[in-house]
Amino acid sequence: MGNREDLLAGAKKCLREKGYDRTSVRDIATAAGVSMAAIGYHYGSREALLNQALFALLDEGGSGTGRALVTEENGSAAEGYTRMWENLIEQFRAQPDLWLASVELFMQAQRRPELRDALAGGIAHGRRGNSGILEGVPEEEVSERSARTLGMVQSALMSGVMIQCLSDPENAPTATEVLEGLRALVKVLDAP
Repeated sequence: MGNREDLLAGAKKCLREKGYDRTSVRDIATAAGVSMAAIGYHYGSREALLNQALFALLDEGGSGTGRALVTEENGSAAEGYTRMWENLIEQFRAQPDLWLASVELFMQAQRRPELRDALAGGIAHGRRGNSGILEGVPEEEVSERSARTLGMVQSALMSGVMIQCLSDPENAPTATEVLEGLRALVKVLDAP
């Protein structure tokens, strides 16, 4: 690897270990085994490097959750949805540092307009991806309406369950409880 790649790897390591606000230029340079000046040369600033590292970590984490697409061979839609949630909840528990970093990203975006724009794009992509997973279609076939409804609700559920897993892992919802809660909500909404 070259200095640029080493810096990105060092920044990822620091984000996982220290978080966004507590990671210094010195921390990144030490983790990467390069000079502090290399950060400015390759990325322009600590923030630009940390932002790129954070988005890369989140992208890697999102890929790690996998696509639990439901087909006839895999059982019912409810079984597939439950498996997807089991996978997500396992990821939240297995990599709390990654998901804590994602929460930090939202906080940082409130102070940095350029980061907010990148985050908004990532959220839109996530909504479309969630719709594609649930509908069993490629992302490019997902309608804007589906992304703004089905994808948005799934994204909101994921964020909420993630926060509960991070805040109180012992009492966080299970996949079965998520599905049961959704069914109860539909029942309430369909009541006269």
